[in-house]
Amino acid sequence: MTNQKTAVARLEAVATRAGQEYLEKEGFVQLFPPRLVRASGACENIDTLFSVSGNGQNRWWQDAAGNLLPAYLAQTGQLYLEAFVPSLKKVYCIGPSFRAEPKIDNRHLTEFTMTEIEFAGDFEDLLRYIENYLKAIARQLIDHESLALNDWGLTPADLTRLRSLPLALPRTTYDEAITILKNYDPQIAWGDDISTEHEKMLIKHFGNQPLFITRYPDPSWNHGQEIEVEKFFNMIPDPQNPGRVLSTDLILPFAGEAVGAAARIYDLETLKQRLTNSRMFKRLQEKGGTLDDFAWYIANLENTGSLPHAGCGFGMSRILQWLRASNNITECVTFPANRGNLI
Repeated sequence: MTNQKTAVARLEAVATRAGQEYLEKEGFVQLFPPRLVRASGACENIDTLFSVSGNGQNRWWQDAAGNLLPAYLAQTGQLYLEAFVPSLKKVYCIGPSFRAEPKIDNRHLTEFTMTEIEFAGDFEDLLRYIENYLKAIARQLIDHESLALNDWGLTPADLTRLRSLPLALPRTTYDEAITILKNYDPQIAWGDDISTEHEKMLIKHFGNQPLFITRYPDPSWNHGQEIEVEKFFNMIPDPQNPGRVLSTDLILPFAGEAVGAAARIYDLETLKQRLTNSRMFKRLQEKGGTLDDFAWYIANLENTGSLPHAGCGFGMSRILQWLRASNNITECVTFPANRGNLI
């Protein structure tokens, strides 16, 4: 039996590789997006970007006109992957995501590995890829039971739990989830974010299986009230459900939200309108940013166009939490990093 750290390292490697092999078999092409970026490398919350300095200067980079620019550590390669969907159709990347998470707890990391995909397809295709990606990892562990138990740190109970994955993972819409949660927490209201504790309630309600929460409120829609739920700006509105978007989070037992996904806006004018009216952009403006932070992405759309596509990001550390049935994310990666642990 190996010690825990060695087992974690081996499990991290085999799970990441199993997911990658599934994507390669499905025809995805690996790309290598930049990790030093402008605000185009951010997720929905600009405030959690790490700024990067050079020679002690926060504005060390410069554009063609000589203007000095800020740069950040990337949180996502999404927009860089999207740029290649028209030509390559299916693309993915694996790399670090950097988040300036202020909390020092058993759930958040400041650096973690994320596998991201973008592809020409629709929302149902997206749910299928996410489901099959997760199952490919589980199958690798089940098919190598001896290694899983002796080298990768899993227990017989872990493998039994992985074998119990249903053919189709349960789904609930955001609206349905809020209705269900009112039975457990009468204080929750429509428009609230779904907290970690609420995720646990939903997981239990759906039989302790991975759960898709779909069709979140559209942040660009006038709901007649402020909503706490905040998602990325380029999610497609659901044509069947006004005020909702074609998005999903995959919630895992023990880990909570592990995958964020959506069908993407591919019309240039709609995208610019949603971007400039998003909370993300307003925060960027407060920091001195402009639409120029997304100039390369907008120019690419103008020059090459786009097509219906979708994508997601798999948080590998939270998938590892689920595999290990652990409530502590720092025990599930080889080199855990948070605000209280810089090595």
